[in-house]
Amino acid sequence: MEKRLLSALVAANSANPEHPWTHTGDVPFGTDAVRTFRLANGLRLLLLVDKQAPTVSYFTWFRVGSRHEKPGKTGLSHLFEHLMFNETEGLPAGTFDKKLEAAGAETNAATWVDWTYYYESLPKDRFGLAVTLESERMGRLVLREPQVTSEKEVVANERRYSVEDNLEGSASELLYKTAFDAHPYHAPTIGWMADIEGFTPEDCKGFYETYYAPNNATIVVVGDVSERDVLTKVAKAYGPIASSELPEEDTMPEPPQTAVKEASLSRPTATEKVLVGYKGPSLGDPEHAVLTVLNEILFGGRASRVYDRLVVRDEIASDLRGWVSTFRDPGLYEIFLTARGQHTRAELLATLDEELETVKHELVTVDELERAKARLELGLLQTLDTAAGKAEQIGFYDTVLGDPRGAFARLEAYLRVTRGDVRTAARRWLPRGARTLIHVIPNGETAADPDEADDAEGAEDTADGAEADGEEVAS
Repeated sequence: MEKRLLSALVAANSANPEHPWTHTGDVPFGTDAVRTFRLANGLRLLLLVDKQAPTVSYFTWFRVGSRHEKPGKTGLSHLFEHLMFNETEGLPAGTFDKKLEAAGAETNAATWVDWTYYYESLPKDRFGLAVTLESERMGRLVLREPQVTSEKEVVANERRYSVEDNLEGSASELLYKTAFDAHPYHAPTIGWMADIEGFTPEDCKGFYETYYAPNNATIVVVGDVSERDVLTKVAKAYGPIASSELPEEDTMPEPPQTAVKEASLSRPTATEKVLVGYKGPSLGDPEHAVLTVLNEILFGGRASRVYDRLVVRDEIASDLRGWVSTFRDPGLYEIFLTARGQHTRAELLATLDEELETVKHELVTVDELERAKARLELGLLQTLDTAAGKAEQIGFYDTVLGDPRGAFARLEAYLRVTRGDVRTAARRWLPRGARTLIHVIPNGETAADPDEADDAEGAEDTADGAEADGEEVAS
């Protein structure tokens, strides 16, 4: 262990003899290294000193998301994203945001199927404020009736706006509800409305005491900081917080899909649309990177195959996109198509299927493959431009895959993909007889502008965010 780290550990542990750190190794991260530590209560710390700017980004990742919820209690993880900005035993309601605003900080949070995170980006001399505020709400959040009732109403209204009154939100929700029978990915992260309305303070307290504990959390710090200062402040603030007894996860695997599943939505939209969902690989599956490259060839920009065919040449589509879900367990390869004018979803599907059959039987060109790799590489590296971007990527891959350097491993995987790999992935993951189709049919009413323009909350948060390679990260 280098002398500087040893000195920082000795100093921090001398200042906090009851809550000492254990150094659990260094992980290469580009030309730098992420230091990893653990406290006795289970709290993990991932630290990357980055002196490009006099700022620091502070992320707290909890290993809990909608996949951990029980039937009848969907949406608890998302509700907590709101509750955590409320009153604590030491801070009146509204104080959290006011203190950060006064410090010139940015703060936000995100929840998805596998995880929840909270972050602050702030001047480096205000690092201690982030530690104080985050440890306060991890250990002493107030969950009484007024706070819970108020936030339930906020979330219920959010659900109405982003799902029930939003075409893409409702279609995306129906896609996952239809595609998954057993796995909890079946339920939306925002929760079913009846569940949201039924939450009690007791539900919230039980969830908080179980999952919002140091042994279920990882703090990621990236910025212009000293190791000694970070280790000392974090140990002092979090060391006294007790760990919880985490339940063993009880997730039902999704059985193989052997037939086409279909559902329809009638909505006030000008044209027909169709969502296509193929069962896709988990983020940790070696073929996930291959399928992502294939998706880039098919849908990545105006030079992509499907855009060129459906929009430019045939002029039957006005909007289209594809996305491979970045979940811990196998998810979906989603495709969204919007018809142009009076063209139909049947035309869209027939033409899409022609293009998919082509990549199953013919090799893509060398130029297509290299262009896809270059776009993916650029998108991934752009997420690492800032301290906040690095912290998010480190935390995301650590939480989902247990690999803080996952962004760079991902890049290496892209560069290894061959034309033969792409063809094999198309044959394996795009079965026409075992997919899910959601048909969106105009009901003759006039669509409101926000409904046509807004994206679904689910396809989601990591658009160049928490999803590590330029997709979306759900919020």
